[in-house]
Amino acid sequence: MGNYDKEINRRRTFAIISHPDAGKTTLTEKFLLYGGAINLAGSVKGKATARHAVSDWMEIEKERGISVTSSVLQFEYDGFCINILDTPGHQDFSEDTYRTLMAADSAVMVIDASKGVEAQTRKLFKVCGMRGIPIFTFINKMDRDANDTFELLDDIEKELGIETCPINWPIGSGKGFKGVYDRKRKCVITYSDTEKGTKEGASKEIDSNDKEGLLEAIGEDALGTLNDEIELLDGAAADFDIDQVRNGKLTPVFFGSALTNFGVQFFLEHFLEMTTTPLSRKSDAGVISPAEHDFSAFVFKIQANMNKAHRDRVAFMRICSGKYEASMEVKHVQGNRVMRLSQPQQIMADERKILDEAYAGDIIGVFDPGVFSIGDTLCMPKEEFRYEGIPTFAPEHFARVRQIDTMKRKQFVKGVEQIAQEGAIQIFREFNTGMEEIIVGVVGVLQFDVLKYRLENEYNVEIKLEPLPYEHIRWITSTDTDLDSIVGTSDMKKVTDLKDHPLLLFVNPWSVKMVLDRNEGLTLEEFGRN
Repeated sequence: MGNYDKEINRRRTFAIISHPDAGKTTLTEKFLLYGGAINLAGSVKGKATARHAVSDWMEIEKERGISVTSSVLQFEYDGFCINILDTPGHQDFSEDTYRTLMAADSAVMVIDASKGVEAQTRKLFKVCGMRGIPIFTFINKMDRDANDTFELLDDIEKELGIETCPINWPIGSGKGFKGVYDRKRKCVITYSDTEKGTKEGASKEIDSNDKEGLLEAIGEDALGTLNDEIELLDGAAADFDIDQVRNGKLTPVFFGSALTNFGVQFFLEHFLEMTTTPLSRKSDAGVISPAEHDFSAFVFKIQANMNKAHRDRVAFMRICSGKYEASMEVKHVQGNRVMRLSQPQQIMADERKILDEAYAGDIIGVFDPGVFSIGDTLCMPKEEFRYEGIPTFAPEHFARVRQIDTMKRKQFVKGVEQIAQEGAIQIFREFNTGMEEIIVGVVGVLQFDVLKYRLENEYNVEIKLEPLPYEHIRWITSTDTDLDSIVGTSDMKKVTDLKDHPLLLFVNPWSVKMVLDRNEGLTLEEFGRN
């Protein structure tokens, strides 16, 4: 085994999750600012400056001001090597977020102080709960009018079923926002609206025993309210317990404003102290320890056309153990072949840096000639094990896709298949109709817009989408079932997927049971497997 401990122990790999517009991308940028990775934080919507958010690289993201793909960003801060996985906030892209969370060791949940826990946060949190990963909460936008602080905490506890432990406490909000109280150090940090995009602020720290200083800084009313709230908080809130945090049972809560840069550095420093080094991972050969095992990794994302000039595909891998070195040979387990990873790189949004080495906890992108699938394992040539697979979400919306110019059939098929291999859409063909038409299934309808946009811009193919009424999909898991002989219902359609697996689509949920009753020995499953 190599002496990887020092490098692995300084790594922190986390995902940022939130409802759209809670300020996730702004917070990500401020982290990069503190790490010296960027010098000016770009405005997400391009209002304050002409720049776009560094983590939003796809054209449609820049136009709409939303993140639709997960970006990977790495930077150094205070001796730590930090890998941030930025995720789409919109629920139509929850499948991409789920896969990204599989590659993270913890999650930062960003909540808008005026809205509390929103529908999408709930859904994403369930995904974190399934993995049992630590969750850290940043309640953002305190510089705007916010909900009652105790109500915000109640909301998190009730909606997400996790206890909260505020690390700091806000003093007012909106125009009356005076700063935060640091519970551990028992001092007030005053709020100042720093110049957007810079990291220098004029905050002051005032000890809680300095009554005159506090009165001058925040005023009598705010001080009286703060004292009452802290007394109530000390009696009612859960005590900080690092083990509970690491088991995903308790979330440390921080208050601040990412836009004005208040509370971001405080959060980052506490987060790095509380979060863990890269975690061990389960495989079919047992638990794989990051520092005590040679190189291994799994693919959690595939992205085509990140570089328009080269029309390439990049497979993103989470290194789970050991060290990757340039030109080393690795085994692609699912493909049963030994290979050299081509052009391993770290990707800062759409900028790339070729790597000589990387360690457990790091995310690397490698050129994919079309051999990788989501969930694939890579390990040393003499080994053979597989990491746990990543389930495929069942699509809920379907449409028939037709190309407008029939002469562009080749580009059309290539484009649809490449986008499907990324996992954003699933494609099916009608069974035994002899028709060349393709049916697309998506988890969220916004994916149809992305498909249309990308086919036009990346493959020069215009398409027409015809919505279909199907809402339920089932994979046929019985091996001896003949698709021809299945006795169906009037609202059922027989299709096959990219790998020629047989599937059934239904309009009505009750039809599933009727088909099972009519076909002895038939077994159906809701989830596909990578």
